[in-house]
Amino acid sequence: MTSTLAPTAPDTLPENAGRAAMGIAIVLSAQLMFILDATVVNVALPKIDADLGFGPASLSWVLSGFTLAFGGLLLLGGRLGDVFGRRRLFLGGVTVFTLASLLGGLAQSPEWLVAARALQGVGAALAAPGVLALLTTSAPDEPARLRALALFGAVSSGGMSLGLLLGGAVTDLGSWRWTLFINVPIGLAILALTRRYVDETPRRPGRFDVVGALTATGGAVTLVWTLISVPEHGWASARTVLGFAGAAALLALLAITERRVAHPLLRPALLRSRSRIGGLAAIGLVVGGQLSMFFLAVQFIEGELGFGPMSSGLAFLPLTLGIFGMSRMTPRIMAVVGPLPMIVTGAIGLAASFAWLSTLSAADGYASGVFGPMLLNGVSAGLLFMPVTSIVLGGVEPEHAGAASGLLQTFQQLGGAVGLAVIVSVYAAGSVPGEFLPGARAAFLTSATMAALAGVAGVIGLARRRPLPDPVLVEDGFADPVEEPVAA
Repeated sequence: MTSTLAPTAPDTLPENAGRAAMGIAIVLSAQLMFILDATVVNVALPKIDADLGFGPASLSWVLSGFTLAFGGLLLLGGRLGDVFGRRRLFLGGVTVFTLASLLGGLAQSPEWLVAARALQGVGAALAAPGVLALLTTSAPDEPARLRALALFGAVSSGGMSLGLLLGGAVTDLGSWRWTLFINVPIGLAILALTRRYVDETPRRPGRFDVVGALTATGGAVTLVWTLISVPEHGWASARTVLGFAGAAALLALLAITERRVAHPLLRPALLRSRSRIGGLAAIGLVVGGQLSMFFLAVQFIEGELGFGPMSSGLAFLPLTLGIFGMSRMTPRIMAVVGPLPMIVTGAIGLAASFAWLSTLSAADGYASGVFGPMLLNGVSAGLLFMPVTSIVLGGVEPEHAGAASGLLQTFQQLGGAVGLAVIVSVYAAGSVPGEFLPGARAAFLTSATMAALAGVAGVIGLARRRPLPDPVLVEDGFADPVEEPVAA
Protein backbone atom coordinates (compact mmCIF):
# COMPACT_ATOMS: atom_id res chain seq x y z
CA MET A 1 0.00 0.00 0.00
CA THR A 2 1.08 3.60 -0.39
CA SER A 3 1.37 5.84 2.66
CA THR A 4 0.18 9.42 2.54
CA LEU A 5 2.75 10.31 5.19
CA ALA A 6 5.63 10.45 2.73
CA PRO A 7 4.82 11.98 -0.63
CA THR A 8 7.08 11.46 -3.58
CA ALA A 9 9.91 13.92 -4.11
CA PRO A 10 9.19 16.91 -6.38
CA ASP A 11 10.90 17.34 -9.73
CA THR A 12 12.49 20.66 -8.74
CA LEU A 13 14.12 21.75 -5.51
CA PRO A 14 12.20 24.25 -3.38
CA GLU A 15 13.46 27.79 -3.03
CA ASN A 16 16.31 28.16 -0.49
CA ALA A 17 16.77 24.37 -0.37
CA GLY A 18 20.55 24.77 -0.01
CA ARG A 19 20.24 27.09 2.99
CA ALA A 20 17.66 24.78 4.55
CA ALA A 21 19.95 21.77 4.09
CA MET A 22 22.78 23.65 5.78
CA GLY A 23 20.50 24.57 8.67
CA ILE A 24 19.43 20.95 9.08
CA ALA A 25 23.08 19.83 9.06
CA ILE A 26 23.97 22.35 11.78
CA VAL A 27 21.10 21.33 14.03
CA LEU A 28 21.82 17.61 13.54
CA SER A 29 25.47 18.22 14.40
CA ALA A 30 24.36 19.58 17.76
CA GLN A 31 22.10 16.58 18.34
CA LEU A 32 24.98 14.24 17.52
CA MET A 33 27.21 16.09 19.98
CA PHE A 34 24.63 15.67 22.76
CA ILE A 35 24.08 11.97 22.05
CA LEU A 36 27.81 11.26 21.75
CA ASP A 37 28.37 12.56 25.24
CA ALA A 38 26.12 9.88 26.72
CA THR A 39 28.75 7.24 25.81
CA VAL A 40 31.92 8.98 24.63
CA VAL A 41 33.53 8.71 28.08
CA ASN A 42 32.52 5.03 28.61
CA VAL A 43 35.67 3.43 27.26
CA ALA A 44 37.78 6.12 28.97
CA LEU A 45 36.42 5.43 32.49
CA PRO A 46 39.39 3.29 33.62
CA LYS A 47 41.83 6.08 32.68
CA ILE A 48 39.61 8.73 34.28
CA ASP A 49 39.58 6.67 37.48
CA ALA A 50 43.35 6.26 37.45
CA ASP A 51 43.93 9.96 36.80
CA LEU A 52 41.42 11.53 39.23
CA GLY A 53 40.99 8.74 41.80
CA PHE A 54 37.22 8.27 41.72
CA GLY A 55 36.93 4.80 43.20
CA PRO A 56 34.50 2.14 41.94
CA ALA A 57 31.42 3.45 43.82
CA SER A 58 31.56 7.01 42.50
CA LEU A 59 32.90 6.45 38.97
CA SER A 60 29.41 5.77 37.59
CA TRP A 61 28.48 9.41 38.33
CA VAL A 62 30.63 10.49 35.38
CA LEU A 63 27.84 8.96 33.28
CA SER A 64 24.91 9.49 35.64
CA GLY A 65 25.58 13.19 36.26
CA PHE A 66 25.01 13.91 32.58
CA THR A 67 21.96 11.62 32.32
CA LEU A 68 20.32 13.04 35.45
CA ALA A 69 20.49 16.67 34.31
CA PHE A 70 19.69 15.89 30.68
CA GLY A 71 16.69 13.66 31.35
CA GLY A 72 15.35 15.72 34.24
CA LEU A 73 15.28 19.09 32.47
CA LEU A 74 14.09 18.16 28.97
CA LEU A 75 10.43 19.02 29.50
CA LEU A 76 11.41 22.40 30.94
CA GLY A 77 13.76 23.00 28.01
CA GLY A 78 11.00 22.24 25.52
CA ARG A 79 8.61 24.69 27.12
CA LEU A 80 11.23 27.44 27.44
CA GLY A 81 11.92 27.10 23.72
CA ASP A 82 8.24 27.51 22.91
CA VAL A 83 8.03 30.66 25.04
CA PHE A 84 11.34 32.41 24.30
CA GLY A 85 12.11 31.13 20.80
CA ARG A 86 13.70 27.81 19.94
CA ARG A 87 16.75 29.17 18.15
CA ARG A 88 17.50 31.49 21.06
CA LEU A 89 17.29 28.65 23.59
CA PHE A 90 19.17 26.31 21.25
CA LEU A 91 22.05 28.79 21.10
CA GLY A 92 21.97 29.26 24.88
CA GLY A 93 22.03 25.51 25.47
CA VAL A 94 24.91 24.94 23.04
CA THR A 95 26.84 27.74 24.77
CA VAL A 96 26.37 26.14 28.19
CA PHE A 97 27.25 22.70 26.83
CA THR A 98 30.42 23.95 25.11
CA LEU A 99 31.63 25.80 28.21
CA ALA A 100 30.89 22.76 30.41
CA SER A 101 32.88 20.54 28.02
CA LEU A 102 35.88 22.83 28.36
CA LEU A 103 35.57 22.82 32.15
CA GLY A 104 35.23 19.03 32.21
CA GLY A 105 38.36 18.55 30.14
CA LEU A 106 40.26 20.73 32.63
CA ALA A 107 38.91 18.84 35.68
CA GLN A 108 41.37 18.22 38.51
CA SER A 109 39.09 16.34 40.92
CA PRO A 110 36.14 13.91 40.80
CA GLU A 111 33.73 16.58 42.06
CA TRP A 112 34.87 19.01 39.37
CA LEU A 113 34.32 16.49 36.57
CA VAL A 114 30.90 15.34 37.82
CA ALA A 115 29.75 18.97 38.16
CA ALA A 116 30.94 19.71 34.61
CA ARG A 117 29.13 16.63 33.30
CA ALA A 118 25.93 17.76 35.04
CA LEU A 119 26.32 21.22 33.50
CA GLN A 120 26.71 19.54 30.10
CA GLY A 121 23.38 17.83 30.77
CA VAL A 122 21.77 21.18 31.57
CA GLY A 123 22.99 22.67 28.29
CA ALA A 124 21.86 19.62 26.31
CA ALA A 125 18.40 19.71 27.96
CA LEU A 126 17.97 23.38 27.00
CA ALA A 127 19.03 22.87 23.39
CA ALA A 128 17.89 19.34 22.47
CA PRO A 129 14.08 19.91 22.47
CA GLY A 130 14.59 22.64 19.90
CA VAL A 131 16.47 20.29 17.58
CA LEU A 132 13.39 18.48 16.29
CA ALA A 133 11.36 21.68 16.19
CA LEU A 134 14.05 23.49 14.19
CA LEU A 135 14.43 20.48 11.89
CA THR A 136 10.75 20.41 11.02
CA THR A 137 10.55 24.18 10.51
CA SER A 138 13.81 24.32 8.50
CA ALA A 139 12.75 21.62 6.02
CA PRO A 140 11.37 23.29 2.85
CA ASP A 141 8.85 20.51 2.06
CA GLU A 142 7.47 17.21 3.33
CA PRO A 143 10.05 14.89 1.67
CA ALA A 144 12.84 17.02 3.15
CA ARG A 145 11.13 16.86 6.54
CA LEU A 146 10.99 13.05 6.42
CA ARG A 147 14.64 12.87 5.36
CA ALA A 148 15.55 15.14 8.26
CA LEU A 149 13.57 12.94 10.68
CA ALA A 150 15.33 9.84 9.31
CA LEU A 151 18.71 11.46 9.91
CA PHE A 152 17.59 12.52 13.38
CA GLY A 153 16.71 8.89 14.14
CA ALA A 154 20.06 7.73 12.82
CA VAL A 155 21.93 10.32 14.89
CA SER A 156 19.93 9.54 18.03
CA SER A 157 20.33 5.78 17.78
CA GLY A 158 23.75 5.58 16.14
CA GLY A 159 25.35 8.39 18.13
CA MET A 160 25.87 6.18 21.17
CA SER A 161 27.91 3.60 19.26
CA LEU A 162 29.74 6.37 17.42
CA GLY A 163 30.56 7.82 20.84
CA LEU A 164 32.31 4.60 21.81
CA LEU A 165 34.33 4.71 18.59
CA LEU A 166 35.30 8.35 19.04
CA GLY A 167 36.00 7.97 22.75
CA GLY A 168 38.23 4.98 22.19
CA ALA A 169 40.17 6.73 19.43
CA VAL A 170 40.90 9.97 21.30
CA THR A 171 41.67 8.11 24.56
CA ASP A 172 44.18 5.82 22.86
CA LEU A 173 45.76 8.54 20.72
CA GLY A 174 45.72 11.34 23.27
CA SER A 175 44.01 11.57 26.64
CA TRP A 176 40.57 10.97 28.17
CA ARG A 177 40.32 14.77 28.44
CA TRP A 178 39.86 14.98 24.67
CA THR A 179 36.56 13.12 24.97
CA LEU A 180 35.35 16.47 26.38
CA PHE A 181 37.64 18.95 24.64
CA ILE A 182 36.47 17.69 21.24
CA ASN A 183 33.08 19.32 21.85
CA VAL A 184 34.59 22.80 22.08
CA PRO A 185 35.46 23.42 18.39
CA ILE A 186 32.24 21.70 17.29
CA GLY A 187 30.17 23.83 19.66
CA LEU A 188 31.88 27.03 18.54
CA ALA A 189 31.24 26.19 14.89
CA ILE A 190 27.56 25.53 15.60
CA LEU A 191 27.27 28.85 17.44
CA ALA A 192 28.93 30.72 14.59
CA LEU A 193 26.73 29.24 11.85
CA THR A 194 23.32 28.91 13.48
CA ARG A 195 22.25 32.55 13.20
CA ARG A 196 23.11 32.57 9.50
CA TYR A 197 21.40 29.36 8.43
CA VAL A 198 18.68 28.64 11.02
CA ASP A 199 15.63 30.87 11.36
CA GLU A 200 14.09 31.79 14.68
CA THR A 201 10.66 30.36 15.43
CA PRO A 202 7.77 32.55 16.58
CA ARG A 203 7.39 32.92 20.31
CA ARG A 204 4.25 31.59 21.91
CA PRO A 205 2.78 34.26 24.17
CA GLY A 206 1.41 33.48 27.58
CA ARG A 207 2.33 33.26 31.22
CA PHE A 208 4.95 30.76 32.24
CA ASP A 209 3.66 27.73 34.17
CA VAL A 210 5.88 27.92 37.29
CA VAL A 211 4.16 25.08 39.18
CA GLY A 212 4.28 22.88 36.09
CA ALA A 213 7.97 23.66 35.60
CA LEU A 214 8.82 22.81 39.21
CA THR A 215 6.78 19.60 39.34
CA ALA A 216 7.87 18.35 35.90
CA THR A 217 11.54 19.03 36.57
CA GLY A 218 11.38 17.73 40.15
CA GLY A 219 9.44 14.61 39.13
CA ALA A 220 11.73 13.80 36.21
CA VAL A 221 14.92 14.43 38.19
CA THR A 222 13.65 12.34 41.13
CA LEU A 223 12.63 9.48 38.83
CA VAL A 224 15.92 9.47 36.91
CA TRP A 225 17.95 9.75 40.15
CA THR A 226 16.01 6.84 41.69
CA LEU A 227 16.46 4.65 38.61
CA ILE A 228 20.17 5.42 38.42
CA SER A 229 20.52 4.34 42.07
CA VAL A 230 18.61 1.05 41.71
CA PRO A 231 21.62 -1.11 40.71
CA GLU A 232 23.48 0.07 43.82
CA HIS A 233 20.65 0.01 46.40
CA GLY A 234 18.16 -2.52 44.99
CA TRP A 235 14.51 -2.27 43.96
CA ALA A 236 13.12 -2.96 47.46
CA SER A 237 15.34 -0.54 49.39
CA ALA A 238 13.77 2.34 51.32
CA ARG A 239 15.69 4.82 49.16
CA THR A 240 14.28 3.34 45.94
CA VAL A 241 10.69 3.06 47.24
CA LEU A 242 10.71 6.62 48.62
CA GLY A 243 12.26 7.90 45.39
CA PHE A 244 9.53 6.34 43.26
CA ALA A 245 6.85 7.61 45.66
CA GLY A 246 8.24 11.14 45.52
CA ALA A 247 8.44 11.08 41.74
CA ALA A 248 4.89 9.75 41.48
CA ALA A 249 3.58 12.48 43.82
CA LEU A 250 5.29 15.24 41.83
CA LEU A 251 4.10 13.86 38.48
CA ALA A 252 0.55 13.49 39.83
CA LEU A 253 0.63 17.13 40.91
CA LEU A 254 1.90 18.00 37.42
CA ALA A 255 -1.06 16.18 35.83
CA ILE A 256 -3.53 18.05 38.04
CA THR A 257 -1.85 21.39 37.40
CA GLU A 258 -1.66 21.01 33.63
CA ARG A 259 -5.42 20.51 33.37
CA ARG A 260 -6.14 23.76 35.20
CA VAL A 261 -3.68 26.38 33.96
CA ALA A 262 -4.19 28.43 30.81
CA HIS A 263 -0.67 27.90 29.43
CA PRO A 264 0.54 24.48 30.65
CA LEU A 265 4.12 23.26 30.49
CA LEU A 266 2.98 19.87 29.16
CA ARG A 267 -0.19 20.17 27.11
CA PRO A 268 -2.64 17.34 27.94
CA ALA A 269 -3.64 17.14 24.26
CA LEU A 270 -0.21 15.67 23.50
CA LEU A 271 -1.22 12.52 25.36
CA ARG A 272 -4.72 12.14 23.90
CA SER A 273 -3.47 10.46 20.72
CA ARG A 274 -3.24 6.68 20.91
CA SER A 275 -0.61 6.60 18.17
CA ARG A 276 1.55 9.15 19.98
CA ILE A 277 1.35 7.22 23.25
CA GLY A 278 2.27 4.03 21.37
CA GLY A 279 5.22 5.79 19.75
CA LEU A 280 6.47 7.15 23.08
CA ALA A 281 6.20 3.72 24.70
CA ALA A 282 8.03 2.13 21.77
CA ILE A 283 10.89 4.63 21.83
CA GLY A 284 11.35 4.25 25.59
CA LEU A 285 11.43 0.44 25.36
CA VAL A 286 13.83 0.43 22.42
CA VAL A 287 16.30 2.83 24.03
CA GLY A 288 16.06 0.88 27.30
CA GLY A 289 16.83 -2.37 25.54
CA GLN A 290 19.73 -0.83 23.62
CA LEU A 291 21.52 -0.04 26.88
CA SER A 292 22.52 -3.71 27.17
CA MET A 293 24.48 -3.25 23.96
CA PHE A 294 26.48 -0.39 25.47
CA PHE A 295 26.73 -1.79 29.00
CA LEU A 296 27.16 -5.54 28.48
CA ALA A 297 28.62 -5.85 24.98
CA VAL A 298 31.38 -3.38 25.90
CA GLN A 299 32.28 -5.53 28.91
CA PHE A 300 32.41 -8.68 26.78
CA ILE A 301 34.53 -7.04 24.10
CA GLU A 302 36.98 -5.45 26.54
CA GLY A 303 36.92 -7.96 29.40
CA GLU A 304 36.46 -11.30 27.64
CA LEU A 305 38.05 -10.58 24.25
CA GLY A 306 40.76 -8.23 25.58
CA PHE A 307 40.14 -5.32 23.21
CA GLY A 308 41.59 -1.90 24.09
CA PRO A 309 39.65 1.40 24.04
CA MET A 310 40.17 2.15 20.36
CA SER A 311 39.60 -1.40 19.14
CA SER A 312 36.48 -1.61 21.34
CA GLY A 313 35.12 1.47 19.63
CA LEU A 314 35.90 0.01 16.21
CA ALA A 315 34.10 -3.17 17.23
CA PHE A 316 30.85 -1.19 17.26
CA LEU A 317 31.30 -0.07 13.65
CA PRO A 318 28.78 -2.64 12.25
CA LEU A 319 26.12 -1.22 14.56
CA THR A 320 26.89 2.36 13.56
CA LEU A 321 27.06 1.64 9.82
CA GLY A 322 23.86 -0.40 9.97
CA ILE A 323 21.96 2.50 11.55
CA PHE A 324 23.28 5.21 9.27
CA GLY A 325 22.98 3.04 6.15
CA MET A 326 19.36 2.16 6.86
CA SER A 327 18.50 5.80 7.60
CA ARG A 328 19.21 6.60 3.95
CA MET A 329 16.45 4.22 2.87
CA THR A 330 13.76 4.67 5.51
CA PRO A 331 11.98 7.67 3.87
CA ARG A 332 11.51 5.66 0.65
CA ILE A 333 10.46 2.54 2.55
CA MET A 334 7.92 4.52 4.57
CA ALA A 335 6.46 5.95 1.36
CA VAL A 336 5.70 2.41 0.20
CA VAL A 337 4.66 0.47 3.31
CA GLY A 338 3.87 3.08 5.97
CA PRO A 339 5.16 3.25 9.55
CA LEU A 340 3.60 0.18 11.20
CA PRO A 341 5.36 -2.57 9.18
CA MET A 342 8.66 -0.75 9.71
CA ILE A 343 8.16 -0.55 13.47
CA VAL A 344 7.15 -4.20 13.77
CA THR A 345 10.00 -5.43 11.53
CA GLY A 346 12.53 -3.28 13.37
CA ALA A 347 11.33 -4.51 16.77
CA ILE A 348 11.55 -8.15 15.64
CA GLY A 349 15.06 -7.58 14.32
CA LEU A 350 16.17 -5.92 17.57
CA ALA A 351 14.68 -8.75 19.65
CA ALA A 352 16.45 -11.30 17.45
CA SER A 353 19.79 -9.51 17.80
CA PHE A 354 19.58 -9.55 21.60
CA ALA A 355 18.47 -13.19 21.64
CA TRP A 356 21.47 -13.96 19.40
CA LEU A 357 23.81 -12.23 21.86
CA SER A 358 22.33 -14.29 24.71
CA THR A 359 23.89 -17.38 23.08
CA LEU A 360 27.46 -16.07 23.53
CA SER A 361 29.90 -18.62 24.90
CA ALA A 362 33.47 -18.51 26.14
CA ALA A 363 34.59 -20.07 22.84
CA ASP A 364 33.16 -17.22 20.76
CA GLY A 365 35.34 -14.51 19.29
CA TYR A 366 34.31 -11.19 17.82
CA ALA A 367 33.51 -12.52 14.34
CA SER A 368 31.55 -15.55 15.53
CA GLY A 369 29.72 -14.04 18.48
CA VAL A 370 29.38 -10.26 18.14
CA PHE A 371 29.63 -9.05 14.55
CA GLY A 372 26.38 -10.57 13.29
CA PRO A 373 24.13 -9.45 16.17
CA MET A 374 25.59 -5.94 16.03
CA LEU A 375 24.91 -5.56 12.32
CA LEU A 376 21.36 -6.88 12.69
CA ASN A 377 20.80 -4.56 15.65
CA GLY A 378 21.99 -1.51 13.72
CA VAL A 379 19.86 -2.21 10.64
CA SER A 380 16.79 -2.88 12.80
CA ALA A 381 17.24 0.25 14.92
CA GLY A 382 17.72 2.35 11.79
CA LEU A 383 14.47 0.96 10.38
CA LEU A 384 12.45 1.74 13.51
CA PHE A 385 13.54 5.15 14.78
CA MET A 386 12.36 7.36 11.91
CA PRO A 387 8.71 6.16 11.75
CA VAL A 388 8.40 6.33 15.55
CA THR A 389 9.74 9.89 15.59
CA SER A 390 7.38 10.88 12.78
CA ILE A 391 4.39 9.44 14.66
CA VAL A 392 5.21 11.22 17.91
CA LEU A 393 5.56 14.58 16.15
CA GLY A 394 2.74 14.02 13.67
CA GLY A 395 -0.15 16.47 13.85
CA VAL A 396 1.54 18.82 16.31
CA GLU A 397 1.17 22.48 15.47
CA PRO A 398 4.48 24.36 15.02
CA GLU A 399 4.02 26.42 18.18
CA HIS A 400 3.90 23.22 20.25
CA ALA A 401 6.71 21.36 18.50
CA GLY A 402 9.22 22.15 21.26
CA ALA A 403 7.00 20.59 23.92
CA ALA A 404 6.41 17.50 21.76
CA SER A 405 10.10 17.02 21.00
CA GLY A 406 10.97 17.53 24.67
CA LEU A 407 8.44 14.83 25.55
CA LEU A 408 9.95 12.46 22.97
CA GLN A 409 13.48 12.93 24.23
CA THR A 410 12.33 12.69 27.84
CA PHE A 411 10.96 9.23 27.07
CA GLN A 412 14.28 8.35 25.44
CA GLN A 413 16.23 9.40 28.53
CA LEU A 414 13.81 7.80 31.00
CA GLY A 415 13.70 4.67 28.85
CA GLY A 416 17.49 4.51 28.99
CA ALA A 417 17.52 4.97 32.76
CA VAL A 418 14.82 2.34 33.32
CA GLY A 419 16.44 -0.05 30.86
CA LEU A 420 19.88 0.27 32.43
CA ALA A 421 18.47 -0.23 35.94
CA VAL A 422 16.54 -3.34 34.90
CA ILE A 423 19.42 -4.78 32.87
CA VAL A 424 21.96 -4.25 35.67
CA SER A 425 19.57 -5.80 38.21
CA VAL A 426 18.94 -8.87 36.02
CA TYR A 427 22.65 -9.18 35.32
CA ALA A 428 23.50 -9.04 39.02
CA ALA A 429 20.80 -11.55 39.94
CA GLY A 430 22.11 -14.14 37.49
CA SER A 431 25.82 -13.47 37.80
CA VAL A 432 28.43 -15.94 39.00
CA PRO A 433 31.52 -14.53 40.76
CA GLY A 434 34.39 -14.24 38.31
CA GLU A 435 32.22 -15.06 35.26
CA PHE A 436 30.63 -12.60 32.88
CA LEU A 437 28.36 -14.73 30.70
CA PRO A 438 25.82 -16.27 33.14
CA GLY A 439 24.33 -12.92 34.16
CA ALA A 440 24.75 -11.44 30.68
CA ARG A 441 22.62 -14.13 29.03
CA ALA A 442 19.56 -13.28 31.13
CA ALA A 443 20.16 -9.55 30.69
CA PHE A 444 20.33 -9.84 26.89
CA LEU A 445 17.07 -11.81 26.92
CA THR A 446 15.56 -8.99 28.99
CA SER A 447 16.55 -6.55 26.24
CA ALA A 448 14.96 -8.88 23.68
CA THR A 449 11.73 -8.73 25.70
CA MET A 450 11.84 -4.91 25.75
CA ALA A 451 12.29 -4.82 21.98
CA ALA A 452 9.36 -7.20 21.48
CA LEU A 453 7.18 -5.04 23.74
CA ALA A 454 8.14 -2.01 21.63
CA GLY A 455 6.66 -3.78 18.62
CA VAL A 456 3.50 -4.54 20.59
CA ALA A 457 3.23 -0.87 21.59
CA GLY A 458 3.50 0.11 17.93
CA VAL A 459 0.74 -2.32 16.95
CA ILE A 460 -1.57 -1.11 19.74
CA GLY A 461 -0.93 2.51 18.81
CA LEU A 462 -1.29 2.23 15.04
CA ALA A 463 -3.10 -0.91 13.97
CA ARG A 464 -6.73 -0.88 12.83
CA ARG A 465 -7.72 2.67 13.61
CA ARG A 466 -9.72 5.33 11.81
CA PRO A 467 -9.34 9.08 12.45
CA LEU A 468 -12.26 11.09 13.72
CA PRO A 469 -12.03 14.87 14.13
CA ASP A 470 -12.04 15.98 17.73
CA PRO A 471 -13.00 19.60 18.41
CA VAL A 472 -11.21 19.61 21.76
CA LEU A 473 -7.88 18.90 20.08
CA VAL A 474 -8.52 21.41 17.34
CA GLU A 475 -9.33 24.10 19.87
CA ASP A 476 -6.25 23.17 21.91
CA GLY A 477 -4.00 23.76 18.91
CA PHE A 478 -3.45 20.18 17.76
CA ALA A 479 -4.35 18.80 14.39
CA ASP A 480 -4.01 15.07 15.11
CA PRO A 481 -7.30 13.22 15.45
CA VAL A 482 -8.74 11.06 18.15
CA GLU A 483 -8.27 7.47 17.10
CA GLU A 484 -10.85 4.74 17.40
CA PRO A 485 -10.44 1.03 16.66
CA VAL A 486 -12.07 -0.08 13.46
CA ALA A 487 -14.69 -2.72 14.04
CA ALA A 488 -13.85 -6.11 12.67
